[in-house]
Amino acid sequence: MSKKSLLLGVDVSTTGVKALLINETGNLIGSATTQLNLSTPFPLWSEQSPDEWWSGAVKSIRQVLAQTMVKGTEIGALGLTGQMHGLVLLDANNTVLRPAILWNDQRTGDECDEINRKVGFERLLKITGNRALTGFTAPKILWVRNHEPQIFTQTAHILLPKDYVRFRLSGDYAVDKADASGMLLLDHKARDWSEELLGILDIPLAWMPKTYEGTEVTGYIHAQAAEETGLSAGIPIVAGGGDQAAQAVGVGAVSPGVVALTLGTSGVIFTTIDGPHIEQQGRMHAFCHSVPGAWHFMGVMLSAAGSLQWYRDTHAPDTPFDELLAPCQDIPQGAEGLFFLPYLTGERTPYPDPLARAGFVGLTIRHSRDHMTRAVLEGVAFGMRDVMELIRQTGSVQVQQVRFSGGGAKSPLWHQILSDVLNTELFTVNTTEGAAYGAALLAGTGIGIWQSIQEACQATIHVTSQITPNTDAVERYASAYQIFHELYPILKPTFEKISRI
Repeated sequence: MSKKSLLLGVDVSTTGVKALLINETGNLIGSATTQLNLSTPFPLWSEQSPDEWWSGAVKSIRQVLAQTMVKGTEIGALGLTGQMHGLVLLDANNTVLRPAILWNDQRTGDECDEINRKVGFERLLKITGNRALTGFTAPKILWVRNHEPQIFTQTAHILLPKDYVRFRLSGDYAVDKADASGMLLLDHKARDWSEELLGILDIPLAWMPKTYEGTEVTGYIHAQAAEETGLSAGIPIVAGGGDQAAQAVGVGAVSPGVVALTLGTSGVIFTTIDGPHIEQQGRMHAFCHSVPGAWHFMGVMLSAAGSLQWYRDTHAPDTPFDELLAPCQDIPQGAEGLFFLPYLTGERTPYPDPLARAGFVGLTIRHSRDHMTRAVLEGVAFGMRDVMELIRQTGSVQVQQVRFSGGGAKSPLWHQILSDVLNTELFTVNTTEGAAYGAALLAGTGIGIWQSIQEACQATIHVTSQITPNTDAVERYASAYQIFHELYPILKPTFEKISRI
């Protein structure tokens, strides 16, 4: 192993900070994760402490170095990834002004309306490729201005979650173009901040970090960070990507036609596209890719595996997931007419509705806990089909292969249900470390180990298995899906009434 041949990927997710090491052939050397706390001070609020991200990153980096007995001098580059959309505000002294408002926070409905009034829906869509959604960063900035003016007036810098860790590592205010796309302030075609949009919303350009392509070096680890983390000063830090773009790199979804389906806390379908296309109603996220010069479509369910987590913790606490799911194999497809709407935290795709609510529909005295468990699995799968149907309707994507990953991919039953509901083969790959692995590949490309992200993925990632849809199940699920698809439009007025209680 040559000096400086190892690559470090750091992922600042909602639940933990992961640090992993791979070598120049893509083999995993070691990984460590530090768990994070989540604060929900009011209904629909979601916040975290940026300083906890930093302490988690320090702990995970030190742990992986100790476990692998690797020295900081052996690391060639570091790549960053993490949860998207979160708002970090710093003052002129780089002090964090308030807890970060996260991607799944739903408090900004009025601010989304404000953006639409000031910018106009069509103009906003043309500039950013997206509609105003509560999860995005721009509405959060306006919320702070409207509700915490004493904080807003002190602001000097705006960062995203992983980029606060970057700042602590190098002192640089920087962001990759993929993660920047999710702030609703980026010119989608120009791949940089929209001065027009910033002007309309009265957000100073000076507050915004410099944007970089995913493989560009944004800075170098400084002496203080080296002392805290055990790394060496001068290690290059590569821009990386928001978690979904880096996750796509981590499974090899870096060319048009290869689709990444990730079943984590949220559910994501991600596909590379050959230009800055948009979905005309803004129901699909249209972002820059962490692959330089590329773009992607992304549809997001806010509560995918998170729905199962909630269901288990609420109805069968401490029950291992394998034990909870095993009896569901004996429940017929369609759970004998029981449906679960997986809108526990509102929804994004295809329904950009923070007021959407979850629920079971069709319960009878015949239904058992096992029926309900299976209905949760199927409800998430139906929601993912909603996203896939919308991607196909754009006409910009020819789906050639769907690569499946995330915590939900560990369940063979859920794997098969998804294949049957989507009526498509689902492939798994040899890499299971997700976004952190993608960040490490971006880092390696940034320092020339590979000449392109495509080359990096071809060298390190290959298909390991596939699930084929069951013909009989496909037919049964097609009928059940049509019923599921009708439920949200019927219940939407009721959700709005519930929100006013």
